[in-house]
Amino acid sequence: MHKHVVLFNIMIKMTELFMGVIVNKKIALLTGGATGIGRTTAIQLATIGVNLMINFRESQRDAEALAQELTARYGTENYIERADITDYNQCQQLVNKSLLRFPKIDILVHNAGPYVHERKKLVDYSVDEWDYLINGNLNSAFYLSRLLVPIMRKQNWGRIITIGFDRVESTPGWIYRSAFAAAKTGLASLTKTLAIEEAEHGITVNMVCPGDIVGKWKEREIKDAIGVNDDYVPVGRPGTGEDVSRVISFLVDEKSDFITGSIIPVTGGKDVLGKAFRKEI
Repeated sequence: MHKHVVLFNIMIKMTELFMGVIVNKKIALLTGGATGIGRTTAIQLATIGVNLMINFRESQRDAEALAQELTARYGTENYIERADITDYNQCQQLVNKSLLRFPKIDILVHNAGPYVHERKKLVDYSVDEWDYLINGNLNSAFYLSRLLVPIMRKQNWGRIITIGFDRVESTPGWIYRSAFAAAKTGLASLTKTLAIEEAEHGITVNMVCPGDIVGKWKEREIKDAIGVNDDYVPVGRPGTGEDVSRVISFLVDEKSDFITGSIIPVTGGKDVLGKAFRKEI
């Protein structure tokens, strides 16, 4: 009987220790995290010990492989959850399922952002396309913030990161990208406003704005770009997903609490919407 009591007490202590590790570690909800810059961000956060709920909409195999890789490489807890963040009810389900896996959510990295690659004028957008882009890039940030900020307030700590584009804070016109530009400029204002409103609760809110990081470079590391010439970028090399994820990682740090309401470009100095920089040849 004595042995059983001892074993039972050991099991309780181990459970408490395990739960303590989870509670003490930061936990992030990452939208659109299965591929591209989202994947690179997931890797960067895992390297600093952040546990992750990785949201995806279509790339289930990529999300599963990523979660397994992160757990194997870094020993963090990683789960995946399908949800279309353009829909409020699915955002609710995403948060609820995240809280079944983890006791809290400390960090929201709102990486997902629908984009229509076809170049067309405003009048050529269908109403459904317009709604999809506005909901996915702007309303979704409201949905998730509304659901997560009360949780962050209770612990008097939180980090929210949104994603924009170069010069988004100055509300520039972006030809053939009216819906996307309108949503992201609205998101920039929302980011700044939420930062002011929630500062007293220890919650910081910032926006990171990638430059022209395209194709394979979204999932590449900085070392892969060193020595690769890009005459359109002042720093002389392509941008990578790691360039962006390192900034996100910095912003979620405990000691980055003085940075809030900021719109941070990660462009290599390139004026993405204006005239391209090109070295004389």
